[in-house]
Amino acid sequence: MMATIRESLIVQQERDLVVCRNRVKEVAVKIGMGIVNQTKLITATSEIARNMLIYGGGGVMRLEVITRGKQEGIQLVFEDKGPGIADIQKAMQDGFTTGRTLGMGLPGAKRLVNEFTIQSTFGKGTTVKLLKWKNG
Repeated sequence: MMATIRESLIVQQERDLVVCRNRVKEVAVKIGMGIVNQTKLITATSEIARNMLIYGGGGVMRLEVITRGKQEGIQLVFEDKGPGIADIQKAMQDGFTTGRTLGMGLPGAKRLVNEFTIQSTFGKGTTVKLLKWKNG
């Protein structure tokens, strides 16, 4: 796997969410990702970045354009040093929430991308990794 674009964006306040979404869109357009896949990736970005801000106290979004064989895509890694997720399995269920939301953020984001991983250590933080292929 090879990365051609690599950058990090800080997410500490509401306006940073717009910056993240816009940058993901710019890079998706640059690699020729179709509008449907762009929309899916931007929506997933918005959900995970917002969760990171609300529940994790902010963090970092790392963006990479990667190539694996003949596939090209965008990988996003969201990392916070917040309280972590006590029960990831529960958090991945539609409708589960610890806030006043619909509880669709994590499971919804997972459905929008090709690859999704989440790691969390209670009391230390959470890392969510998304990958969306240009043609997938």
